[in-house]
Amino acid sequence: MPPPAEHWDVVVVGGGPAGAAAALAARRADPSARVLVLDRAQFPRDKVCGDGIAPEALDVLAGLGLDPAALTAGYPDVHRLRLRSPGGATVERAMHRPAAVVPRAVFDDRLLTAALASGAELRRHVVRRLTVHPGGVDVDGVLTASAVVGADGAESVVRRALGQPPNRPGQLAIAIRGYAPVPAGLEGVQAILTTEQRWPAYAWSFPLGDGRANVGYGELVSGGVNREGLLAGLNRLLPGVEPAELKAHRLPLSTGRPRRPDGRVLLAGDAASLINPLTGEGIFYAVLSGALAGAAALRGPDAGAAYRGALRRRLGRHLLHSSTASLASRWPRIMDGVFRAAADDQRVFDDVVRLGLSDGRLTARTLTAAARRLH
Repeated sequence: MPPPAEHWDVVVVGGGPAGAAAALAARRADPSARVLVLDRAQFPRDKVCGDGIAPEALDVLAGLGLDPAALTAGYPDVHRLRLRSPGGATVERAMHRPAAVVPRAVFDDRLLTAALASGAELRRHVVRRLTVHPGGVDVDGVLTASAVVGADGAESVVRRALGQPPNRPGQLAIAIRGYAPVPAGLEGVQAILTTEQRWPAYAWSFPLGDGRANVGYGELVSGGVNREGLLAGLNRLLPGVEPAELKAHRLPLSTGRPRRPDGRVLLAGDAASLINPLTGEGIFYAVLSGALAGAAALRGPDAGAAYRGALRRRLGRHLLHSSTASLASRWPRIMDGVFRAAADDQRVFDDVVRLGLSDGRLTARTLTAAARRLH
């Protein structure tokens, strides 16, 4: 007879921000819990991303006992953000709180190291099959778990195992990213630039503090974009920039979130299509959903219901508002009005930033000001 499968209280598939936060949360909720993180990669490893980290993401990690300053050490805060609307309206202001820009090879490694220091374990393993039984979840016939958190990204194996389809093309973006010298005029400024051409589409430049910036461009898959089109869009919005280490990645937007079932298998971060449809931001969603999933995973057969309720309470209204704003943004004139209103009023600017980069909502103040500026 084969030996019995090794059993864990929580198995986390994926060691990125969502997975590391899940492991941290599970260990924090129950220091005796046996928590195993599985990842196909050897850390540190690069991850295609804009590298921007909102202060609200660091707040979530501070709530798990981590020191935000240690996670971002060596990378100066970025205090200003520039936004350009499809029609050319531009606003640049100080953000209500500074953001950070840390390469994912650095940030993810620091976060996973903290999860391991909390008592979680890490194993390099490519997950291929999950089977849910009444008493637990079988992972590839070699491990069992009371609950599994799928934090394995946009191409999630765990999501497929749940029978959840991928996002439809209109709910899926693709972006290309590289590193280049900071574009002229954007020193010390995060920039998100949009255009009417191939709208909805945007480019970004996020400075690392060492003379380089993470630069990229993305648009919806439904537009039929290819690599040449992505490069052309980047050159159109950031002319003269010639980035190195160019890589593309898919962004499953929160407008296409899968159903969250009851039971022992949970999805967090990109695997749960938690990407802001306005900005492509995902790290805040990743650490928040990972933390909620890790705590809920200790509930075993009740994990799914507990997680669904926690996520609804924490993000439900925000996700409704961001989806509504994303739908409205398909009309470029509305975006122009919002950005002009943000240029007029710091409070409107702060509302827009919170909606696009963390858990903000559409406020009456912003809607009223934007309506006035439509004329």
